[in-house]
Amino acid sequence: MTLPAHSRVLVPVLGATGGSSRSTAAGLLARSFAAAGSSVVLDTASRLASPWPSWPNQSGSGLVSLPPDRPFTREQAQAAASTFPAEGSRTWSVLTDHREWHQGQLALPEAPAAWYQLAAGGGWQAVVADTTHLVAHDIVTARTGGSAGLTAAWCSLPFSVPVLCALATGPGVAALQTAIKAAAAEGLPLQRSVVVLSSPGEGRIPAAVKAAATMLQSLVAAVVMVPFDPHIRTHGLADSERLGRRTKEAGDTAVAAVLAAAHRTWGDPLSPAPTPAALPAGPTPDPAQPVSEGGLTT
Repeated sequence: MTLPAHSRVLVPVLGATGGSSRSTAAGLLARSFAAAGSSVVLDTASRLASPWPSWPNQSGSGLVSLPPDRPFTREQAQAAASTFPAEGSRTWSVLTDHREWHQGQLALPEAPAAWYQLAAGGGWQAVVADTTHLVAHDIVTARTGGSAGLTAAWCSLPFSVPVLCALATGPGVAALQTAIKAAAAEGLPLQRSVVVLSSPGEGRIPAAVKAAATMLQSLVAAVVMVPFDPHIRTHGLADSERLGRRTKEAGDTAVAAVLAAAHRTWGDPLSPAPTPAALPAGPTPDPAQPVSEGGLTT
């Protein structure tokens, strides 16, 4: 299945707790999406809390080269991205921070729309956002505070198909079920959401996880199981071409579920994606120079 040239699918990868295998799910999705069109992972975590800087086969110039208050070209955005191999000669990209650990943290934007515009400016067709906030906490906090919240903002972006992640354990699916109850109460689009459950080890899937997966089937678009992969346990997504066959197939299944949900919601083929407004013309940004507090550089 190939994405139309002017379409764009956004996949915010969300978790109810820390350690939900969000980054692994994001990478598997981007890798499999490479067969349908150009794909990118947006690493929204601060550098010292993110696994992405240590994983790429080929590092780009990084987020520091793309301050959000200065204009950039599509070529500059793509040069900032790191690349990973997919099947054949295909690759997938990651926008992350590659500076040394002792340098100051980038002031990353929180607004999902800012990340969407960054990816759209780079021309990627499949945009996978590796988020960091906890879904249930965010929804409840936003509800009591009378605000929209990050989860709702990610879900409201054009052609957004959320992916909810959890470990395939009793506590993991229990936290996910709570998050889904909160999402349902808030009216978030569960009908086009995909659940990804990742096995933390070898052996049979616990009965509680099987029961939860069966229950979730009627609430979301699809439930996908990712098997335990020794390579991921040892190396993460570094050398991702060495992932197990069943792991790669799980990524393909998840992408097929995301695209099926998108087509049910917006039609097949997908309509052209909105084009973000261009920034005012100006000089080419110098990554060595500081920008304002809300920017991507320090």
